[in-house]
Amino acid sequence: MRVLLVQPPRCYWPYTSEGDNFLLQQALPALAAVARAEGHEVKVIDCMPTHTGWRSLYDQVKDFAPHVIGSGENHALYASEALRFFRLARQAAPEALTVAGGGHFTNLAHRYANNPDIDLICVGEGEETFRDILRGAESTQPAWDDVAGLAFGRDGQIVKTKHRKLVQDLDTLPMPAYDMMPMHLYGTSRYLFSPGGSTLHHSRGCTSKCSFCAWWTTMADRTTDAQGNTKLSPRWRSKSVNRMMAEVSELYYRYGKRAYVWVDESWNIDPRFNLQFSEEMIRSGMKTKWMCFMRADCVVRDHKKGILEAQIRAGMSHILIGVERAEDANLKDLDKRFYAGGVAEEAIRIMKEHYPEVFIQATFIVGVKNESMDTLKLQVDLAKKLDVDFPAFHPITPVPGTPIYDEAIRNGHITEDDFDNFDWLSPVLNSDYLTKDEIAWELYRMNKQFVNSKWMLKGLFSRVDYKRDMYIWFTLVSAKMALGAIKEKVSPLNVSHYQQLEKPWWYDS
Repeated sequence: MRVLLVQPPRCYWPYTSEGDNFLLQQALPALAAVARAEGHEVKVIDCMPTHTGWRSLYDQVKDFAPHVIGSGENHALYASEALRFFRLARQAAPEALTVAGGGHFTNLAHRYANNPDIDLICVGEGEETFRDILRGAESTQPAWDDVAGLAFGRDGQIVKTKHRKLVQDLDTLPMPAYDMMPMHLYGTSRYLFSPGGSTLHHSRGCTSKCSFCAWWTTMADRTTDAQGNTKLSPRWRSKSVNRMMAEVSELYYRYGKRAYVWVDESWNIDPRFNLQFSEEMIRSGMKTKWMCFMRADCVVRDHKKGILEAQIRAGMSHILIGVERAEDANLKDLDKRFYAGGVAEEAIRIMKEHYPEVFIQATFIVGVKNESMDTLKLQVDLAKKLDVDFPAFHPITPVPGTPIYDEAIRNGHITEDDFDNFDWLSPVLNSDYLTKDEIAWELYRMNKQFVNSKWMLKGLFSRVDYKRDMYIWFTLVSAKMALGAIKEKVSPLNVSHYQQLEKPWWYDS
């Protein structure tokens, strides 16, 4: 069979460049490898780096005449573009079996199962379910009810098959089919994640279940009680050190990738992996720079164990820590109670005192239910105290699959037609004391207190190459945004200008 996997055209966040947005989507080479292992002819179209617009995409789908078409989406923000692709696929290849996957479709399978342009939804982890879909597609009468991990429509009803168990050993999955991807087009920014940035991951899932995060839900253990209610439990798994060294070596030697963005929800959960992988990277002699999302409590633990130093020597150059809130009560409300007691502050203090060469990025969530001008000031005061390289303030966003989404839907604060605004830049919820418009304005003011000319000049004269490159990139993008405002005759104080998604020039080509 001919199997087509597609990431369709999409708009991108305004305060980033194409070099940032056009990094490798890990699902594509992972699923392509599965399809190839099953003996099929496989084609991957990643529209972002190849600048493939909607008209060109239609022609490519039609010319390939696929039997199975797969596409997915993790971000609610891009749901409308994912659905547009499935409409296109139905028109260009009406006989093809269309398969949707990813976190967004997993968490809203009940909403999309009866969509006429989507035949099957892959719920949860994808590789083994996609393999079984391909085997079923070869039959003249596929028994979809017997395939675990599916949702689909039948006679106007929604059918959900039994839950697919998570892959126990990630090493059993085939090596990602990087050779099917336009690897030379990923990470082309001169300064950001340079040289030759690529994504990578060694683990899946998480050990916690923060109420604002949907990343862990897609990779969660699922159990169903007698009443048919599904319970999700956080689960974390990792590939072995040997497997990861093989993947890094391929990216490094075959594709010239020297900078990595680890997309693990939490890179540093297991201290044994952290140490052994770091030691192997040091022994290999590969000179790399990498960014990863770090749990603050694990940073503190690894420092006390003497493991953190090896991670820095192995290439860790940029960490992102989700500080999120200044108040312990809010951290507990967000189910991030393990950060109470100033753990994030301790982790950042350790990094600044012992590893000043590492670029530290911290995120803060604003717009929670009890947000007021007083609580916003607490976030700003904490950010000033931490004094990291880049503090980012984001509005809390009720992503499907999270408790805050369920509550927002239940209370009528949002509808399922609001996803185009779920960009983590535009507030979509009022707090008890502030409207979302007021929160938007305060967000702008908060970010401007930190991302300004004084901040940029300090970074531009850093003695650390990686830090200096990051600040050069921020400076260039800021200048681009300012020039855009002038060109469009938009006031620099127009907050929405900094929140609108940008349409690439090739989008409709």
